Amino acid sequence: MALKRMDNVGIVVEDLGGAIDFFRELGLELEGRATIEGEWAGRVTGLGDQHVEIAMMRTPDGHNRLELSRFLRPDVMADHRNAPVNALGYLRAMFTVDDIDDTLERLRSRGAQLVGEVVRYEDAYRLCYIRGPEGLLIGLAQELG
Repeated sequence: MALKRMDNVGIVVEDLGGAIDFFRELGLELEGRATIEGEWAGRVTGLGDQHVEIAMMRTPDGHNRLELSRFLRPDVMADHRNAPVNALGYLRAMFTVDDIDDTLERLRSRGAQLVGEVVRYEDAYRLCYIRGPEGLLIGLAQELG
């Protein structure tokens, strides 16, 4: 059996509304919100009885999704938001944008902070990392040429 597609990347947040606003500003569209709870969901995650608010965000091309989750039950057990770029595990999501400078300016109004510098990789890309809502690490890429 062959892999068909990647459906989404999930990120756990404390402030679901703030995260939705940030990713909307980046250019993702809110596809929908839902509450997931009950024993069946806990069997999937291994967390037992759980109660989670989720928001599904879609990229403008419709090919990728970002699932934002806020756990109401059980309590969050670990916090990786401020891990450095070379930490093991989930690191970052990378988004391609039309204009990296304009995107940075808009996201700064939502609390984003540049991690290092905006750099040029050959004649292909301008790249940077930012810390978004709640310290989430996000990569931005602007194609050149």
